[in-house]
Amino acid sequence: MTKILVTGGAGYIGSHVVHLLARRNFVPIVYDNFSTGFRDFVEEFDIIEGDIGDYQHVSEVLKSYDIACVMNFASYIAVGESVNKPLMYYDNNVAKTFTMFRAMLDADLKRFIFSSSAAVYGTPEEVPISEDSRLHPESPYGKTKYFIEEVLRDLDVSDQFKSVSLRYFNAAGADFSGQMGEGHVPETHLIPLVIRAVLDPEYTITIFGADYDTEDGTCVRDYIHVNDLAMAHILALENLLETPETRVYNLGNGLGFSVKEVIDSVKRVTGKDLSVKEGERRPGDPAVLVASSRRAREELGWDPQYPEIDEIVRSAWNWESQQRRRGY
Repeated sequence: MTKILVTGGAGYIGSHVVHLLARRNFVPIVYDNFSTGFRDFVEEFDIIEGDIGDYQHVSEVLKSYDIACVMNFASYIAVGESVNKPLMYYDNNVAKTFTMFRAMLDADLKRFIFSSSAAVYGTPEEVPISEDSRLHPESPYGKTKYFIEEVLRDLDVSDQFKSVSLRYFNAAGADFSGQMGEGHVPETHLIPLVIRAVLDPEYTITIFGADYDTEDGTCVRDYIHVNDLAMAHILALENLLETPETRVYNLGNGLGFSVKEVIDSVKRVTGKDLSVKEGERRPGDPAVLVASSRRAREELGWDPQYPEIDEIVRSAWNWESQQRRRGY
């Protein structure tokens, strides 16, 4: 059976991909340093504790497991933190990834799925955003993703190193089993923060800017359910293994939901109220970020199954409620 090394496989998105890989008859090998991942998300799979910046260890794993492709989720993801700690982001997301690339090339492994981001676009010139839109990352985090994409294009030319870069928009929700979900520390994503305001009466959700040029004045974002995101990875992998070609795809559901719409959805799903206040705009927050995922739909046959905000929120609420019952 085809073995896939999933770096950062114990994290939020990586763990969902690992479970779906197994259901699609791949053999996922989880490689994680557990700085942010959760062992219990993937405890039934083969787990190797390690860092992608450890050339010797990565090399040994690639050779001993006969890996067919690497799927990389081992990156730091908080935009605000990247502004305050840029070297930490460049070291982990770029330098260590270069080390992994060297180990892959030395093992003659040239198939790679990259967890990229819509942050490579910065403030868009057009909406919906297509893969051909101008790339202008505005944060160190976005730049790390941009740099890796550029290197992947160069490696395609120099070494026939074939890759698929998947530019996520707003990953959200949780597996409906309740086995895994978002667990970022600190949490920065809107949906789990709004749910936190439901579960914790002491917590108030802040709307950063209510005077944008949108229907209700708040920012609009494209939320994609994590299970739909995981399926896109599987389809990209299957396509890459069958027809090796370096490609880039946006992953969003093409629907935009405002901050206020997300808050209203949480109220509907939970049947509970929460504390909300309005604050100033955050620097660099575009009014609207919505994807065109036409290329992924046409070339990969990807069809998101959970496009509605209430479905996404319901799965997140199920996860967060279970976490509360477990005492987390």
